[in-house]
Amino acid sequence: MKLDRLLGILTILLQSERLSAPYLAEKFEVSRRTIGRDIDALCQAGIPIVTHQGSGGGISIAEGFKLDKHILTTSELSGIIAALKGIGSVSEQSRIERTLDKLGANSEAVVSLQEPIVIDLASHYKGHLTPKIETIKQAIFENIVIEFDYFYDKGENHRCIEPYIIVFQWTSWYLFGFCLERMDWRLFKLNRLWNLSATTKKFSTRSIPPEKRDFSRQLTDENKLAALFDKSAKYLLIEAYGPDCYREIDEGLYFEIGYTNKSYIISWLLSFGDKVKVLEPVHIINEIQTIAKNISSHYS
Repeated sequence: MKLDRLLGILTILLQSERLSAPYLAEKFEVSRRTIGRDIDALCQAGIPIVTHQGSGGGISIAEGFKLDKHILTTSELSGIIAALKGIGSVSEQSRIERTLDKLGANSEAVVSLQEPIVIDLASHYKGHLTPKIETIKQAIFENIVIEFDYFYDKGENHRCIEPYIIVFQWTSWYLFGFCLERMDWRLFKLNRLWNLSATTKKFSTRSIPPEKRDFSRQLTDENKLAALFDKSAKYLLIEAYGPDCYREIDEGLYFEIGYTNKSYIISWLLSFGDKVKVLEPVHIINEIQTIAKNISSHYS
């Protein structure tokens, strides 16, 4: 395919000082005329290709355009572009656009910027999320302690953190760092983190224990939930936990799973209205009963 050949020519030129048209023609098993047309296409795409005449001449890319020394396939570049677009939904757009310009040269001649994959990592809080990520990222690069107010189920408090990693997992953004109050590694949800600022205090990088890098272990699921759902809720269960998360019985869909956050699991169950009945644990049943009574009292 022409696209594959164009990408191949580009990656070879990125790794080489100068190559001849006959060499490229032999390499890609096409005529010199075809190589000439390919070079013209790359030039039209905005790639600064220079041709040198005479003895020792050949084809090269202008200095300053070298991206790296590794060959990337079309699918790999496409994946990078899709990922960059996703990052662009929560990061400074101008930086992402400059990187996309270098990778795709604003043209479909090298690799299509019109990706069939759309990754939007933003949320309703994008206006607040983007500056948070930029502030934390800069603090990580410069080893600067940050401070913020954190809101959670037990209330709120002020934290001073040595920031290390920004994590996107479980459909949300998190900050992973060393909490100077608890003197331990902690994971903080960015949407619960407000009044963020960088301090003037520098910190020396700590070694992160391997078990702490397993972010899935930060949210364990030792609490067990059993519930009976109406069969009409099947698609919502599959959407949340996959097609193997329930067992179909005469009374409906028997669902059993482990959970970490009690507030989240209660909110999730309430979103089903009267299409679910919790079987266990008892404390979840009691809390839902109380919530249901309070809701009813608002409308009585």
